[in-house]
Amino acid sequence: MPDSSLAGKKIAVLVESQYIPGEIRTYQERFASYGATVDLVSRLWGQPSQRFYSTFEPKVIDPVEWLEVTKDVDAVNLDEYAGVIAAANYTTVRLRYSEREITTANAAEVARNVPASRFFRRAMQNPKIIKGAPCHALWLLTPSPDLLAGRKVICNPVVLADVINAGAIYTPCPAGTPPERQVVVDRDLVTNTGWHASEALVDAIRDRIVALAAEPEKPAPAPAPAAPSQPGKRRMLIVLSEWGYWGEELVGPLGEFDRGQVERHVR
Repeated sequence: MPDSSLAGKKIAVLVESQYIPGEIRTYQERFASYGATVDLVSRLWGQPSQRFYSTFEPKVIDPVEWLEVTKDVDAVNLDEYAGVIAAANYTTVRLRYSEREITTANAAEVARNVPASRFFRRAMQNPKIIKGAPCHALWLLTPSPDLLAGRKVICNPVVLADVINAGAIYTPCPAGTPPERQVVVDRDLVTNTGWHASEALVDAIRDRIVALAAEPEKPAPAPAPAAPSQPGKRRMLIVLSEWGYWGEELVGPLGEFDRGQVERHVR
């Protein structure tokens, strides 16, 4: 019986030159087998389309193949997509290219704001979109530790130092896991060690999309009633993280506010 678990869903795949044809075909064919549509997107430099060449590996990929892309990253509506994947190999190195002059003062800001990085950042900010970052793809996120820090990932060893410096948690697969199954899932982020694990990446993304669709909608929390203010006191709102906080960081200010006759409310 055909698997139509992703029927009606759309997946965006970020590509550039030096892509691996077998990887792209795996995304197109395997997602299609689950009922999903794959759109190729890239930076089109103000043109209606761009052609990108594959990596050239004698006796492996010969001759070079070409992809024509007609969707620009800056024009894509991410709300249409259930998943976003940045292709493996050196495509993400090329996608991080900027025509701006890069200095020590602006290097991180430039890397965060090239079109492909902006696109992937926007996707990361939406937990309802499942992200796939195979092989080198985390290079699009290493300039953004606010999005990558604390996430469990696996990657190509070439980018490992950058990934760790960005605060991610490198999580190798158990010993004996075959390369084609080396995938790590951290909520809405799925990573692998290289394009050879493309089928496992697709299946992990499918599973996360299906699981997300099955989750009940969480009702929006009711606003907390405003506490009555006390005459002669100023009011201070303290917001705490649901993931934990430093006790000293809370208790110290509370003591100061109490001594200064400040009315405080903790949320």
